[in-house]
Amino acid sequence: MFKSLEKNLNKIKKINPSSDLIIRYLNVKNKKMAFLFFEGNVSDDKISAYFMKNIDLIINFGKPTLLNNLFDELKNQIPNSNLKIVQNFDDIFYYLSSGFTLIFIDEINKCIAIETRASLDRSVSEPTTEVTFKGPKDSFNENHNVNIGLIRKRIKDENLIMEEMSIGKKTKTKTTICYLNDKTDKSIVEKLKIRLEKANVEAIIDSGNVKKIIGESTKTNYPLIKSSERPDTVCQALLLGKICIIVENSPYVLIFPTYFLDYFKTSEDYYQKPFNANFTRLLRIFSFILTILTPAIYIALTTFNQEIVPDSLLISLASQREGVPFPTCLEIIILTLTFEILRESDIRMPSLMGTSISIVGALVLGDAAVNAGIVSSFAVIIIAITSVCDLIFSDIDFINATRFWRILFIIGASLMGLVGITSILIIFITHLVNASDLNIPFMYEIVPRNNKSIFLSEKDGEK
Repeated sequence: MFKSLEKNLNKIKKINPSSDLIIRYLNVKNKKMAFLFFEGNVSDDKISAYFMKNIDLIINFGKPTLLNNLFDELKNQIPNSNLKIVQNFDDIFYYLSSGFTLIFIDEINKCIAIETRASLDRSVSEPTTEVTFKGPKDSFNENHNVNIGLIRKRIKDENLIMEEMSIGKKTKTKTTICYLNDKTDKSIVEKLKIRLEKANVEAIIDSGNVKKIIGESTKTNYPLIKSSERPDTVCQALLLGKICIIVENSPYVLIFPTYFLDYFKTSEDYYQKPFNANFTRLLRIFSFILTILTPAIYIALTTFNQEIVPDSLLISLASQREGVPFPTCLEIIILTLTFEILRESDIRMPSLMGTSISIVGALVLGDAAVNAGIVSSFAVIIIAITSVCDLIFSDIDFINATRFWRILFIIGASLMGLVGITSILIIFITHLVNASDLNIPFMYEIVPRNNKSIFLSEKDGEK
């Protein structure tokens, strides 16, 4: 930076001639100075409280000897907990965009940055994607410091470590790696840090961008990194020795490593009796089997392996399919795609309208399709069972991966019946077993089996 106040300000205006960059000049006892900020992300009240009042005190009560060293006087007297000294132009716009006010003084080749950030974040609210009946009702928001505070409020231990770094050439997004020093494998932490530090990306807008960086070498469509908006879920993961990654401007915190069975668990399991929680976990696993295999088994039994179906049921299925112009495979695919379109529209539409659309789509379209003879009523029941079981899971990446494999099972059943389902099942299991990241297997807890992790005990239920 230059010693000349005008040169510094002219270069700043040349680099970024934005209309919201506010510059105000002051003259304090023949000392030229100026302060500047971006109008949209600062609070005028904080500028007055932290800066203008101190200038008034210095002007009215400051000693002449102190005025000769105005820079040090301001640095020592401004009552701001987040005060930085900036010495190069590369950092100026980072602090301006972060809600800081910069103070320049003539003949000084550095400036003071004080935090005067306006409150642009929503308050702590209830989780929207991970609903709970029992347990905490708070969730993360877009404020990085608030998210860290929600974790520290729950884990008051000296081993809780927060390591911050900046990612993204344009956004310079604050990213914090969080772990418990006495429970986490340090080698995994170092490998994660190396991946993040080597990330050659222009922008990090959300934690999903960081998830891609960390999991870029994985060869599975199932997510090996879980995201959660609930602080209690993140704290449970930390207590198990996992690593959590907090990304600025994102209400979702990443959890690494994540295992296959983690998607069948919720933090609410620890707030109820172990027997009930274990039963619910088994119910989720059963629902997963139904949602991924039910359409394929229906196709196989009605097309290739009819000898397995009881005669009375087979006659009932044949009578329902009388007049249906499409083969069973195409019928199931049409219904599956229709439901997926309805669910996507339900997600994208405003909440008040989305429920109406899903009800109209499920009832009216389904009933009309059966009455028109386009599909059979039993096929509608099969897709309804599949869809309801799929709704148990809230992670969109897990749902999309399950949707992909469901279609593969349908194709396998359409080509070879139960033999095709068995072939795809072998490929599916092999795929899951081979999935890993940083040499951490995705199917850990199942292979090798870990009953303490699969089923809750009385001790776990009291945590």
